Formats: sequence, C-alpha cells, structure tokens
Amino acid sequence: MKGVFGLGPGFPPRALHTGTGRKRIGARWLPLWLACLVCLMADSASPHDASSYGGVFRSRDFGATWLNADVGLFLNAALVIAVDPRDSSHLLVGTDLGILSSRNGGRNWVAEARDVIFGAVFAVAFSSNGEWAMCAAESGVFRRDQNGWLRAEAPESALPARALVAGTADDRLYLLGPNQLFASKDGGRTYAAMPGLSQRSEMTALAAIPGSANILAAVIDGRAMISRDGGRSWRDAGFGGTDAPVDTIAADATQPQRIWAAASGRIVVSDDLGSGWRSVGSPLPEARAKVRGIVASADTMTLVVSSDRGIYRTVDGGDTWATKEDNLPIHIEAGLLACDPNDAGLIYVVFSLMPYTEVWRTAIERRSALTRTEPISVAGRLSFCLLVLIGGGLARYLSHRRATAAHSPR
Repeated sequence: MKGVFGLGPGFPPRALHTGTGRKRIGARWLPLWLACLVCLMADSASPHDASSYGGVFRSRDFGATWLNADVGLFLNAALVIAVDPRDSSHLLVGTDLGILSSRNGGRNWVAEARDVIFGAVFAVAFSSNGEWAMCAAESGVFRRDQNGWLRAEAPESALPARALVAGTADDRLYLLGPNQLFASKDGGRTYAAMPGLSQRSEMTALAAIPGSANILAAVIDGRAMISRDGGRSWRDAGFGGTDAPVDTIAADATQPQRIWAAASGRIVVSDDLGSGWRSVGSPLPEARAKVRGIVASADTMTLVVSSDRGIYRTVDGGDTWATKEDNLPIHIEAGLLACDPNDAGLIYVVFSLMPYTEVWRTAIERRSALTRTEPISVAGRLSFCLLVLIGGGLARYLSHRRATAAHSPR
C-alpha cells in the first residue's frame, strides 16, 4: 500500500505527485480509495470460472462429472496432457507457452525447463514403463530422464509436432510432424523419417495398438490407415475420404484389435483393425463437430468424446448423447483425452481458449519464419563483425596519422 498510494500505517493524508503538480488527498477520500481496493482484492480472489479460461479437467467416473484440475493457472491454451503409467498423480501438460508438470494430480503445477522448452507444445508422452518422458515444442524435441530435459536429435521437418506416441517396446517412439512420421529406436534420443508416405500425403492423427510392437493406426489424407510394420507401409482401412474425412483415430485400451474413428459427427468402431467398421448409435448432437478424442468402456456402451464443440457422453452405446457442461467450459474447444493406464474411470481433458487451429497455424508460421531467417541472420552477423573490424582498423589508422602529424616538425 505504501508504495502504491503513499499511505503509511493509519493512512494519514499524504501528498501524491502528478504531472501537473502536487495534489493532496484528504481524509474524506480514504473511503473511496479503500472501497476501490476492496473491489480489486475481491475480484482477484474470486474462484476460477471454468467458462472464462482453458485448462485441464479431470473425471473420476468415466466422464459423468468433471472438476477443474489446474486451479490458479488460468491457461489460455492447454493443448495436450499425458499421465505417467507408474504414477497417476504425475501429469505433463503442453501449453502454448511451454510444458507444465504436476506431482499431485493437478493440485500444484510447475513450469519445466523454461530456458530450453518454449513455444507451443502439442505433443507429450511417457514411455510405456514410465521411466522417461518426451515432449515436442516449437523450440525442439526433448527427452526427460533422471538427468532432466535434454534435447533430442530430430530433423527440422519434424517441428512443430502433432503427436508423440510410445510404442509397446520401451525404446520405440513415434513422432508425427506437420505431415510426416518419424520414429525413434533408442528411447527418443534420435529420430529418423519413415519412408512409408509420399511427399504429397499428409498424416494428421496417429495411434499405437496395445499389445503389438509394430501395428499403428493413422489418418492419412482424410482416410483411416493401418500399418503392420511400424509405419514403413500402409493399407487403406476402408473408412473416410474426401467427402467425409476422418477427424481422428484411437486405439482401444482393453481390446487390442479394436480401433475407433470419427468423421462428419459420427463415431465408428472396428473390432478387427479396420477390416470392417460399424457405426456407434446416432450421430453427435453437432454434426459439424471435429472430434479430437474417443474413450470407450470395454462393453462399448459408455463413450466419452472430446471435440471442438466440447465434451459428449453416452451410456447406451450412442443411441443418445449428452453434452457435458457441469464445471466444463461450454464455449471453447476441447482437446485430446488422456486416460490413467491403471484406472479406466480416470480421464483428463484439456481445453483451449484460443482455437487449436489458430495455435497450430501460428506455430507453423513462426517455425517457417525462423527457418527462413536463420541463414540471413548468420550472414548478417558475419557482415556486422566484418564492418566492426574494418571500422576499428580504420579508426586506429586515422588516429595514428593524427598522432604522427602532431609530432612531426613544422
């Protein structure tokens, strides 16, 4: 208070300096100042309004009820979340400004490696055994083990990354770049591009099939695709296309042969890795909703779906869908879902106040600008150094000439 208003203990009238002179504040103004201060303090202490910010939300009953899991953070864009398979209270969240971690299920959060990990983080993942973690930010791809976060070796074309997916084998990891797949065979330390896609193709979603070291499901050019050799080759799974492009594809946590997909507001499922598909109940309430995540119970009766229109849930196999609004933002986009590997009912979801497409576009443009300007910046720095050296040499030469002239006999 003393530094702001110039008021000491007891609040006696003091002088305030302004640009036009000195004005005095008498005792009669104190009630007004105190009323303003109380209003400001009351506003700053108000509870988190879920409809005003993005953030992280948690459900312990398979999506029936939700609670905020990042009280006090007020995140504009929470983009992705991962749960440690060894410790369900250990979380990693990628945001538009870097990566956050919590060791107590979201009650407290700390920023991780802010000196090296910055910009939007669209991809985070734990290894299948939980011994290490990965993230991909605008500033690079990073791996965390007992030594902290260290930069991984990945091609520039891998950034920004859409997803990081841990394979069944502890040392296998897949990184989905802007339109190309990369793989690591050494626990995420180095990545190499996979040759299975043409340069004109675009992969927009990726999932690893549990129980198999090499089977992947993906969305490529709007179609569901399956690879049985770790992404080296792909076959059409017979779902999606130009008229109804697939939004996302997801592996089932309980049935290794079951995969889920969504297109045009309709959820479909395959029980034989894409050889055949069936629709799940009726379409979502919003036919134009873009689905981001799908989680289902073992009997396929209860489903939780995240989308750019929020969260949907069904308990009757999709015959009826309910829009979840309790404690959840209802006017901003929901992102990916993340389940606790050890508790099927524990689900996390992230929300972004800024549209995901806008965050992604900004990341692409910044990365492109950085790539274009790096050679110019290097040349500019070299030119500047050269000019400094030339200028310094010229100054010394002229100084020497003046000194010589001053001491020469006239």
